[in-house]
Amino acid sequence: MKILALIPARMGSSRFPGKPLKKILGKPMIGHVFDNVKKNELLTKVSVATCDQEIADYVDSIGGDFTMTSSSHERASDRCAEALLSIEEETNTRFDIAVMVQGDEPMIHPQMITQAVQPMIEDKNIMITNLMGKIESKDEFQDSNCIKVVCDKNNDALYFSREPIPSLEREKTTEINKQICVIPFRRDYLFEYSSLSPTPLEVAESVDMLRILEHGGKVRMVPTEYKTYAVDTKQDLERVEKIIGEKGKSNN
Repeated sequence: MKILALIPARMGSSRFPGKPLKKILGKPMIGHVFDNVKKNELLTKVSVATCDQEIADYVDSIGGDFTMTSSSHERASDRCAEALLSIEEETNTRFDIAVMVQGDEPMIHPQMITQAVQPMIEDKNIMITNLMGKIESKDEFQDSNCIKVVCDKNNDALYFSREPIPSLEREKTTEINKQICVIPFRRDYLFEYSSLSPTPLEVAESVDMLRILEHGGKVRMVPTEYKTYAVDTKQDLERVEKIIGEKGKSNN
């Protein structure tokens, strides 16, 4: 099975412009993501999908692969669909699965990719999965940059929101979960996704996966025990740098 990892990254983030090249312990964030993803042994190829020459130049400087894409994409998944087609044409290779790993996930562990892909390897009827982690603080639950998710009994997503869901006012024992942006698509399903029109809830919440739910599809959520924090603000960057630094000290 041929599996491609795509890391979408752009300089024009509305919440934190230029964040892919912001440094964490002296290394640009996109470098941390790329290096961690490359360690996964299931992957056939890893490429950064970007519309910015600055990011491409950095990735090239560390010996990494990059794919230039249009600057018009509103959704990372659409950027990855363009990159997948370009890479297949360039390499004359047809991939089975494309794993999207957001470029603002510097704490990603290589094993998280295996966890996300494994259900698709075992069940050909699963078209897409997302990793899902536990929310363990009130601040994270209320943070609009943290995408919350609620699921049915099969762990298929019912809804994603930047607002706090589910309500905890009446039920204090409900587990609250967040989306972690390690997202494998089956090849053809990624192209199908990209061909669909953006949907009202997708636009309102600014969450790619809602396009699938609104068109009647399923998104299988895969729990992970690994703790990660995406970087959406300068404060996030400082928190992640502290955590990564402390982990580095404990491993010495």
